[in-house]
Amino acid sequence: MNENIRRARPEWCDPKEWDARMQLAAVYRVFHLMGWTELIFNHITLRVPGPQKHFLINPFGLAYDEVKASNLVTVDLDGNVLSPGDYPVNPAGFVIHSAIHANVEDAHCVMHTHTTAGLAVACMEGGLAYTNFYSAQLHDMVAYHDFEGITVHADEKSRILKSMGDKRLLILRNHGLLSHGVSLAHAFALLWTLNRACEVQVVTDSMRGQTLPISAAITERATRDALQFSPEHGAGQNVLDALIRRVTRLDPSWQE
Repeated sequence: MNENIRRARPEWCDPKEWDARMQLAAVYRVFHLMGWTELIFNHITLRVPGPQKHFLINPFGLAYDEVKASNLVTVDLDGNVLSPGDYPVNPAGFVIHSAIHANVEDAHCVMHTHTTAGLAVACMEGGLAYTNFYSAQLHDMVAYHDFEGITVHADEKSRILKSMGDKRLLILRNHGLLSHGVSLAHAFALLWTLNRACEVQVVTDSMRGQTLPISAAITERATRDALQFSPEHGAGQNVLDALIRRVTRLDPSWQE
């Protein structure tokens, strides 16, 4: 995050939480820029620094280009709103994200999308195909969860966690894509790669002829070589920073 960005922190907000709000609001604008939006639906959540597992989520009713640092909602694991504001939290988003934040210790950020390509692949029995440059970087990184309807029932949490296991990426069958990471940038790098793999797969599957499969030995090596996923190498921070600079040039209101 650029340290020259104005940080007009309100009195009610702790400095560490305000920094997290600034980071998350910027990423909502990045998603808007990339078209990873679904009207007022879908979610990116980020843990609030501190011993308690509180997290930030978008206010239900606002589009992603209306999200600002000040209007993000702080919630606890029971769904109680802990920050001032006029907007509720989408129950479907709370169920999925709270399950992961509560039970995966290093899941500091969780992202969920309904992009056309991601949802299309989620609807296919075979799921993700290891036939392109991007899916080759996701060897043994993707899990699947069967569709149970709209995720508003708390009893589904345990099944989501069981389906996900120790994987960072989850394809929700007939539903969409999900990633979690040790940081916003880490989760973003993972989700971008999975979504890009889905985009290429959708186009490839529409063409005549047979796709060229990539061997497990090659995908395993490619995944090891994909440094953008490694927290030790920044986990995609330079990419995300570049996109945040772009959205700031277009509309800096996310900082408010």
